[in-house]
Amino acid sequence: MKVAAIQMVSGISLDANLSAARALLDQAARAGAELAVLPEYFCFMGQQDADKLLLAEQTGLGTVQDFLSDAARDLKLWIVGGTLPMATDDPAHAANASLVYDHKGHCVTRYDKIHLFRYDNGREAYDEAAVLRAGDTPVTFEMQTRHGEHWRVGMSVCYDLRFGELYRMLAADLLLVPAAFTHTTGQAHWEVLLRARAIENQAYVIASAQGGVHENGRRTWGHSMVIDPWGQVMAMQAEGPGVVLADIDLERLHAVREQLPSLQHRRL
Repeated sequence: MKVAAIQMVSGISLDANLSAARALLDQAARAGAELAVLPEYFCFMGQQDADKLLLAEQTGLGTVQDFLSDAARDLKLWIVGGTLPMATDDPAHAANASLVYDHKGHCVTRYDKIHLFRYDNGREAYDEAAVLRAGDTPVTFEMQTRHGEHWRVGMSVCYDLRFGELYRMLAADLLLVPAAFTHTTGQAHWEVLLRARAIENQAYVIASAQGGVHENGRRTWGHSMVIDPWGQVMAMQAEGPGVVLADIDLERLHAVREQLPSLQHRRL
């Protein structure tokens, strides 16, 4: 199956972001991708963290959800909508939700980011919990390819990457990591953590990132990539908008797990 990690540098205009996302999804579909993963906050990177609350959508109703459904149906492409803000019962907090649409435009599942990022090095400070409500449920879904292969796909978002126990619970063949890693933390930890998650779970990883300097002044690390179950980076783009393509193979995954059956050797 050909897959695509979509890299963006999203700004403060919802319409401009959706237009940019559609062009990249079109590119992925033309290249033969069956699954495309958009980055975290693909639809909006506001001037202030609280700005996202103004765009929070109700389940099944909203501009971004309509966009994802229409694009998936029109392009006959499975699309993982990075994340978008979804309304909660608290108007001061939204869920940072990742929605999956199948090739017919149906919403298959939703994952709300469990681990909320907080970081302060004296120069940069972030606290997602100020405006986001954490999810509490790990999510997987089953995807059937055009050739009849079945993939168990595990969902995560950005800061989740630092919590290996989540990926053990997912027990998936393919792990998704839409993200907006800061340049500081990404430069230090992004690739090594992604490769570790692939190696220890003997799974493919699709990591789709924000990558560049945004209108709000934030700088994200980028380096969207696809990684194989042996921990090898199959394809990568450092910065700027783009489509990272790779072919993933169930036979390769099974071969790795048979040659080194570490998942069967777990003791704890």
